[in-house]
Amino acid sequence: MTLFGRRREIVAIERLLDRAKDGTGGILVIGGPPGSGKTALADAAAAAARLRGLPVDRTGNPGRGPSLLVLDGVATPDAPAAPDAPAGLDREKLAAGGAAVLVTTTGAGDLTLAPLSEAELGWLLPGRTAAVVHAIWLASGGLPGPALGLAAIVAEDEADAVAGLALRAPSRAEFLHLDVALLRLVEFAAARPLPPPVRARVLIRWARELLGDPSAGPRRRELAAEALRTARDSGDPRALAEVLDGRLHALWEPVAAAERLSTASEIVKLARQAGDAGVELRGLFWRFTALAELGDLDAAEAALVTYARTAELAGDAQAAVMALSRQAVLALVRGRLELVETLTEEVADAGRRAGLADTGRLTASLSGALAVLRGRAAEHVATLQQMARRLPGHFYEATAARLLVEAGRDAEAVLELDRLLPAVLAGSGPRWLGAVADLAFVAARGGDAEAVRMLYDALTPYRGRLVVWGGANMITGPVDDLLGRLAARLGRSAEALGHLDRAVAQEERLGALPWLCATLTARDRPGDRERARSLASRLGIAVAHGDEWRLLRDGDEWSLEAGAERARLKDVRGLHYLRLLLAAPGREIPALDLVAGGAGLRAPAGDAMLDVAARTAYRHRLSTIDQQVDEADRAGDVDRAGELAAERAALVGQLLSATGLGGRPRRPSAEAERARVNATRALSAVLTRLETAAPLVAGHLRASLRTGSHFRYQPASGGPQRWRVS
Repeated sequence: MTLFGRRREIVAIERLLDRAKDGTGGILVIGGPPGSGKTALADAAAAAARLRGLPVDRTGNPGRGPSLLVLDGVATPDAPAAPDAPAGLDREKLAAGGAAVLVTTTGAGDLTLAPLSEAELGWLLPGRTAAVVHAIWLASGGLPGPALGLAAIVAEDEADAVAGLALRAPSRAEFLHLDVALLRLVEFAAARPLPPPVRARVLIRWARELLGDPSAGPRRRELAAEALRTARDSGDPRALAEVLDGRLHALWEPVAAAERLSTASEIVKLARQAGDAGVELRGLFWRFTALAELGDLDAAEAALVTYARTAELAGDAQAAVMALSRQAVLALVRGRLELVETLTEEVADAGRRAGLADTGRLTASLSGALAVLRGRAAEHVATLQQMARRLPGHFYEATAARLLVEAGRDAEAVLELDRLLPAVLAGSGPRWLGAVADLAFVAARGGDAEAVRMLYDALTPYRGRLVVWGGANMITGPVDDLLGRLAARLGRSAEALGHLDRAVAQEERLGALPWLCATLTARDRPGDRERARSLASRLGIAVAHGDEWRLLRDGDEWSLEAGAERARLKDVRGLHYLRLLLAAPGREIPALDLVAGGAGLRAPAGDAMLDVAARTAYRHRLSTIDQQVDEADRAGDVDRAGELAAERAALVGQLLSATGLGGRPRRPSAEAERARVNATRALSAVLTRLETAAPLVAGHLRASLRTGSHFRYQPASGGPQRWRVS
């Protein structure tokens, strides 16, 4: 066996094979990342085994006795199994039977493959210049698999093969992940003397690849500015198109959507002029993204069709997957949930075949959004928190906080709001607007007034637009919906309703039914809740958590939160009475209990106006009169019947004046009457105040409150599913 830089592993494999030939067998586990040479070692081991006369099995169906069994991609405690890895084999039993068992894994092993040194890589790449070998070593990290792949795209006849490699080397990182090896290569190339068009392209690639570093904003701006000056001065359309594209990527500012749209058209024009299909595709994708941000989803969908057809014409499989995933996003926006499930499966399959690094993130985003719509937000909180640890500075914690609210864990979400708000407001980038939107959703549920005001101010420049994440890998609703919720939290009811009205109109125009359900519930005009529930039922989604109104004591004030209406109310007795009634819907509370704050002090009842014996005597006499009236009628004695009727009417009048509802004895309690009058007056004062501060709440309460000797809150239509009071 001859493999550069792998002498230790080769010696270990030869010892394993010699033991198998002697009939003693053994197990050797070799670990290393993808591209480290595990497959080449296994191939070399198989060749060496055959030279020793040992049968070789790589299918997971070994025979008995001395042989070499190769198990590729086996799971270990720190690494998952490869999709086609054999399973269910008893390695120890096979080794005891004389087999040499060679296991490869991406986790740790008995031996772990180290990267090759630059000198070892030079032996692997004979005929390459020292500069090219160094460039490949930088970009591959010394892993032989990636190194051989990079060597295949180097054109030795280029004026500068190193710069060519820096421009063509594919990134192995997912979106927002730093590809450190690629950055080393680009930085090395930028330090070389290059023609202006090439230098401009190298600089903008450097700026673009730094997007995953939140602290590199100033450096990205410097590189992008120099690249743009150099490209324009060069007059090279290809260089300028590539720089304009890379600049949009490197300086991804949400507020610049209109600029992105115009720049996208310039990129497409220059790319077609230069005959660069790849850059043309990127320009078309920028057009789609900008139109989505600006809220024109019909035009965005048309732009996406153009992008998909152009990708098909160019034979770009990865671009085709991108188009498919965005079609799934648009289906999600409109509530076509079964189609989203189908497209998500297609994205997973096509992305895997095309080798698109972001496939897992795309499908996870779609699956997570579906789960939230169906009321299963809690399932995805841990995943987002893990993403936040992997990608610090990109605000995944904000999305996790929103899901905490969706899952009913408001207190945890508000803590995250307090932790994240300063960093998010000071940030930027492709996830910034989405992060601000998520924190706004949290703040509208439980944030303090200062946080709510800051988020309202941050979102105000984006009113009328949609919340678009990155390259529209997710779209989560109108900005006006969030502005409405925040304004309501601040008690600015008219402003809140204006924002929510605009959001509803936008959602109706776009056919965005899931968003419409949520905004209708938040707006809560007459009929909104019923319409939202009907839509949610037909879509098969969970009703938004907006059906809770709150009346909360806050020091010397009370906070009322009811849909889009918010009010701060001075502490008065009527609010205490109202709190007791709202806490017990449908239950009658005596006036004396209400003013005592519950089942409290009762005034002594007065004596009954008629005792039991008297009431019995009255009723007996009435019964006798009825019999005598019948007898007088049969006898035709009109005068006698008239006298009895008059006596009967007088007795009935006396009995009614001395009894209450249902014939109960009437007790003349001055204390109970005073309690009834005072409680009624206090509640009336509260309702009068609410008619100005929260007219929808006032109307609902006037229709729902019952007063008298007993008080009751009997919920009428137009109110919440539940009240929270404290």
